[in-house]
Amino acid sequence: MSVVLVTGTSTGVGKTVATAALATTVDGSVVVVKPVQTGSAGGDSDAREVARLTGVETVEWTTLDDPLAPETAARRTGVELPRVASYAAPIADLPHDTVIVEGAGGVLVRLDSEGGTLLDLATALEALAEVELVVVTSASLGTLNHTELTVEALRTRGLHPTGLIVGSWPAEPGLAEQCNLEDLPVVTGLPVLAVIPAGVGAMSREEFCAAAPGWFTPEVPQVP
Repeated sequence: MSVVLVTGTSTGVGKTVATAALATTVDGSVVVVKPVQTGSAGGDSDAREVARLTGVETVEWTTLDDPLAPETAARRTGVELPRVASYAAPIADLPHDTVIVEGAGGVLVRLDSEGGTLLDLATALEALAEVELVVVTSASLGTLNHTELTVEALRTRGLHPTGLIVGSWPAEPGLAEQCNLEDLPVVTGLPVLAVIPAGVGAMSREEFCAAAPGWFTPEVPQVP
């Protein structure tokens, strides 16, 4: 089995939609895992959104009510979070060909009460399974710095991301977006694996599953 870890340069960059899109491109059985979900009190759930868009099986483990960083949400309610590395074995034990794991926020967001991050989960998983890392990023101004910092943090820990996904490409891209799409591979040394149009989260399951494979390309798309 293989594990695909999906992280982002920040919150709100389109990780959940990117995770769902990735799930539609996988051969064999697939499950999407959300180890830590915050904002549950409002009924929001990334796992449920992935299931709605794709119909694939999803798993959600630790849930917290407040829409905050996991460590902060847990501290406010007196919850002791499991060590993030403890999710590695349950993930590796899932009986699927591919497990896609969606992180929370950016790569250095603390996912447990001891300061553990997605970096720690990735390191623990590498001892148990074949691991691929994908970084979801924005197209807007500032993304070059945010993306470089994220990729550098991964590489500093000996983790080597496969590529980037632009999580929300505007219908009418401006100069910044067009230049960023060209510059992201240059500044990170990583290919852009997919460019996902803004608003696709409102699609029906049938529309989403039909369109998603077309958002992936081995090369940076040509922008008019």
